[in-house]
Amino acid sequence: MSAWELAQLNIALLRAPLDSPLLTEFVANLERINTLAEQAPGYVWRLQTEDGNATAIRPFGPEYLVNLSVWMDVESLFAYVYRSAHAKILSRRKEWFAPMTSAYSVLWWIPMGHRPTTEEAKQRLEMLRANGPSAQAFTFKQPFAPPAAAAR
Repeated sequence: MSAWELAQLNIALLRAPLDSPLLTEFVANLERINTLAEQAPGYVWRLQTEDGNATAIRPFGPEYLVNLSVWMDVESLFAYVYRSAHAKILSRRKEWFAPMTSAYSVLWWIPMGHRPTTEEAKQRLEMLRANGPSAQAFTFKQPFAPPAAAAR
C-alpha cells in the first residue's frame, strides 16, 4: 500500500451563471456525477461545503467552477474520468464552459490522509502552467509515479 494519494484540480470557466438556462443540464447532472465519483473505486475525498455544495467554492473567481479531489492513484481517477458515465458529461464541456488558453487541470501526489487546500491547488496549477509537467505538478498525458515508487 502506498503512503501517497493523488490530488487533482480542474477548473472551468462558466459560459453563463449556474442558474441560467444554458447550464440547466449541467446542473441537473451534478448530483448524479458526484455520487458516481464518490462510489468509484479509488475515490477518497472531494472539496465541498458542509451541505455538499462544491459549486459554491470559487477561489479562482466567481466565473470559475472548481473540482478538487483526492484519489488512490492515477489509474482510478483516469477510469472515473474517461471510462465511466462521467465521460459522456465531459464530452459536453464546450457547451457549458468557455475555452481556456492555459492549463486547467493538474495532478500531484500528497501524503496519505492530507486534504489539499484551494491555495495549495492554485499553486500546483501555476507550477504546471509556468514549468510544464514535473513530479510536483503533472497531467494524465505525462504522469509521474508517487515519490516512494520513483525512488525505487
